[in-house]
Amino acid sequence: MNEKVVLAYSGGLDTSCILRWLMDQGKEVIAFVGDVGQDEDFDQVKAKALAIGAKEVYVENLQDEFVTDFIFPAIKANALYEGRYLLGTSIARPCIARSMLNVAERVGAKYLSHGATGKGNDQVRFELAFHALRPDLEVIAPWRMREFLDRFKGRTDLMNYCADHGIPIDASPKSPYSMDENLYHISYESGVLEDPNHSPQKDMYRMTLDPTEAADEPELITIAFTDGVPVKLTTSEGEISDPLELFKACNELGRKHGIGRIDIVENRFIGIKSRGVYESPGATILREAHMDIEGIAMDREVMRLRDMLSPKFSELIYNGFWFSPEMEFLMAAMDKAQELIDGEVTLQLYKGRALPVGRKSPSSLYNQDLASMEIEGDFDPRHSEGFIRINAIRLKAHRAIMNSRHS
Repeated sequence: MNEKVVLAYSGGLDTSCILRWLMDQGKEVIAFVGDVGQDEDFDQVKAKALAIGAKEVYVENLQDEFVTDFIFPAIKANALYEGRYLLGTSIARPCIARSMLNVAERVGAKYLSHGATGKGNDQVRFELAFHALRPDLEVIAPWRMREFLDRFKGRTDLMNYCADHGIPIDASPKSPYSMDENLYHISYESGVLEDPNHSPQKDMYRMTLDPTEAADEPELITIAFTDGVPVKLTTSEGEISDPLELFKACNELGRKHGIGRIDIVENRFIGIKSRGVYESPGATILREAHMDIEGIAMDREVMRLRDMLSPKFSELIYNGFWFSPEMEFLMAAMDKAQELIDGEVTLQLYKGRALPVGRKSPSSLYNQDLASMEIEGDFDPRHSEGFIRINAIRLKAHRAIMNSRHS
């Protein structure tokens, strides 16, 4: 009987206990580790999983595909959840899930498992991706299973289980918050941050300098786009065109200048409000640049329609519907909207801001003669009178009705 299960494994307390617990249930565990840019000793993580009893461990480098297949499409769509959150954790989950399913196919597994909690968003994101791509596989979610919850009521039970089974645990004090890290961002939540009025300590941040302590001199950079995709970064040190290296360089520039911090309360998909603190330096820079090049190269009505769709696009990412028919539809719409979004944007980076200060595009819809107050060009100012009169018709009608009601 096939009892193989692929476990999304991090090497932390929860997934280490889950690995052994699955073995206690008679499962053959294959540990999966997705490298999406987190600062991790993957050799150590692999060795720990094998020591606990994993049959195999797959450490998959997903950084290139994370940038090209997930981050850049989000940049193209100006994805921003509830107008503030750049979706760093959310967008990594379908990337990890897709690779995890590839491993499940490779080893012939029947089950998939993860360590996401029953109150969070990640359980939804992982499992919707699993069901969308491989509905034939069964999902084991320990933190929603009565027998697991009865056995592990908290961190103490998990640590005692590790001691009983010889599972090494981090001896350092527990962090006062939980953290998720990848190329796109770092998130901080839970613990002391569950009080929405508790200000984060300055030493919590890892990805950016405090804006008040960032570089004292502004820095100019240029980002080039083709079809809405970043294709080249130019700085005083040279040019970068490789997608992964480009994104990493933007992260470093954002770190240096204290760009990309937010502290928000957001609405989880399952209906719970959650406080999160995020650092997204490179993503913030690229989004500012992308929105600016759209300003010169995108048709007004196309932009209005796209702007109606972007919140839905962002919501789908946040809620775990990356692999869905509605996302396929929106992806096609975003690609169409980006066909002429080509050109370069120059930004000034300084003390927490990425400020566009210049832009040019071969697809520019900006006509300097038409916009000029000094040149008449092809625009006859006399035509504006008719334009105003036509747009005033309904306003006059409304005022007449209001006046009659009060007379």
